[in-house]
Amino acid sequence: MGCGGAVGGGGERMEEDEAGASTSTSSSSSPPPPPIAQLGYDQVLSILRLLPPEAVLSFAATCRAFRAWASSDALWEALCRRDWGARAAAALAERRRDRHGGGGGGLQAPWRRVYAEVARLGALSARRVPVRGASPRPRASHSLNLVAGWLVLFGGGCEGGHHLDDTWVAYAGTGAGNRPPAILSWQQLASGTPGGRFSHSCTLVGDTLVLFGGITDQGQRLNDTWIGQIICEEHRRMRISWRLLEVGPLAPPPRGAHAACCVDDKFIVIHGGVGLYGSRLGDTWLLDLSNGLQSASWHQIGNTWPLPPPRSGHSLTWIGGTRMVLFGGRGSEFEVLNDVWLFDISDRYPKWKELKYDLSSALGELPFPRVGHSAILALGGKVLVYGGEDSQMRRKDDFWILDTPALLQYESGSKKMTKKMWKKLRIDGQCPNYRSFHGACVDTSGCCVYIFGGMVDGLVHPAETWGLRFDGHLYQVELLLHL
Repeated sequence: MGCGGAVGGGGERMEEDEAGASTSTSSSSSPPPPPIAQLGYDQVLSILRLLPPEAVLSFAATCRAFRAWASSDALWEALCRRDWGARAAAALAERRRDRHGGGGGGLQAPWRRVYAEVARLGALSARRVPVRGASPRPRASHSLNLVAGWLVLFGGGCEGGHHLDDTWVAYAGTGAGNRPPAILSWQQLASGTPGGRFSHSCTLVGDTLVLFGGITDQGQRLNDTWIGQIICEEHRRMRISWRLLEVGPLAPPPRGAHAACCVDDKFIVIHGGVGLYGSRLGDTWLLDLSNGLQSASWHQIGNTWPLPPPRSGHSLTWIGGTRMVLFGGRGSEFEVLNDVWLFDISDRYPKWKELKYDLSSALGELPFPRVGHSAILALGGKVLVYGGEDSQMRRKDDFWILDTPALLQYESGSKKMTKKMWKKLRIDGQCPNYRSFHGACVDTSGCCVYIFGGMVDGLVHPAETWGLRFDGHLYQVELLLHL
């Protein structure tokens, strides 16, 4: 029956199928119906929900009746929820209803086509968001999160090499239902707690912020852990209640410019960074939050070869389950990297694995080495990488996606997926200019990304080798999908 399907190429296969390239023919002497034909419609759908989309398409190609079953909108909505997560799929459903009149009056694209569009994503649309009233000071190496519908910006470094201790918030919506406001209004919250810093990490755990480490303008490295509870008030106002998290006697050595991510709202993993005396670090630590946010404990993850070389200014992105992806950064010899590592904490002994490519076959399909970029998980298991700078401090304005389904197939031995792992995206509208060490976050649907600040190219004066300027604009970047 061919239900196994070919591994990979789901977007291309669905594109061909949408265009009507796949047709079934019947022979004059029909073979006896397969056993699956004896099952009821609901039983078949329950089986199809367990298969990868390529296998569902192979099933659909066997006969006309099976094609009708495999084209069910309920089936493809279930596949979207399974592969993208319930929250992202629900938020996307709300966005689709909102775009078509809210009451279902407009014609929505079927879920099968939505799945195909996400699989073959090739473009983004961007705009600079107008702001009413006061705005945060231009900065870099700050944190930017979207929590409970609020953009939360904290800290960073600014002109003169000084750190900032201010917190700014703006209501942007949750990514579900109504579209975000066309004009945003920033509100400044009370400052001083936590203390000012730059190159820290601020990770989202549910609707709570967890801040760790950073560097002060005296060069002091920090290793404190803070919890920020979001308290929403009436009339589109909010505040954050910060408290120092009790973590016991063990904590990671002080650092900044490390990478961090949250795993399934249970753990925070940090890696590398700049330690004392400017040394690059290569250690990995896990903060166990499985018993709640009242107290937690740090554990260093043992070194099991191979390991990523020490680095700073890199990214660590959770891609679902117990896996995360590390990309780029600056190494101990100040070299700038573009290697990719997969980290899995499912086993008793967590493992790093470098995903090495054959550069001769992947030429032109890989992003250049970079440090100070952003890498966030967007809809469809796509890690969206933007910006950064190279070893000559030349900043970048390109957007790339690292396709995690292709990455995992490549990791399991499918070398033909090399060219499908990375894809450079076209960007329409007001593209953010060249920048590094900016802040970036994504909404619940995984379709809308916000980018703020960073170091951008400035005018070069006679006494300078390069220009240095901090940016203070907010950009909104959306996946270009026809919903």
